[in-house]
Amino acid sequence: MSTIVSSILALLITIPIIGYLLVFVIVKQATKNHRTAVRYGIDVTTMILLFAVHYMLLVIFNQSFFWMILIALLVIGIMFVLLHWQVKKEIIISKVLKGYWRLNFLLLSIAYFVLLMYGLTVRVIEAVAPYL
Repeated sequence: MSTIVSSILALLITIPIIGYLLVFVIVKQATKNHRTAVRYGIDVTTMILLFAVHYMLLVIFNQSFFWMILIALLVIGIMFVLLHWQVKKEIIISKVLKGYWRLNFLLLSIAYFVLLMYGLTVRVIEAVAPYL
C-alpha cells in the first residue's frame, strides 16, 4: 500500500498538472462550479509545485535549495504585505494570504517550466555530446 501512495505522490510531484487536473475534476463534480474548481486546483497545485521545484533543483544541481526557496517565499510574502498596506492602507489578512498564495502559484509555475526546459536541454546536450 505504501508503494502505491509513494508512486502516486512521485507522479504528482513530477507532473504537477496531473494534480491540478485531478483536484479540478473532483471539485468540479462536487460543486458544479468551474470558478471554485479552478481556485481549489490552483491552491492544491501550489503546494505540489513547491516540492516539484525543490526536487527539480535537487536533480539538476545535486544540491538542496529548499531553504533558499523558503527564504524567497518569506521575502515575497513580506513584500506582498507591505505593498498591500501601501495601496489599501490596511491589511486584510484573508485577501493578503489568497493573493500571496496565488502569486506563489504563478512564480512556482514559471520556475517549474524554466527548470524543466533547462533540465531537458542539459540532459539532451549531455546525451548528444559524445557523438559530436
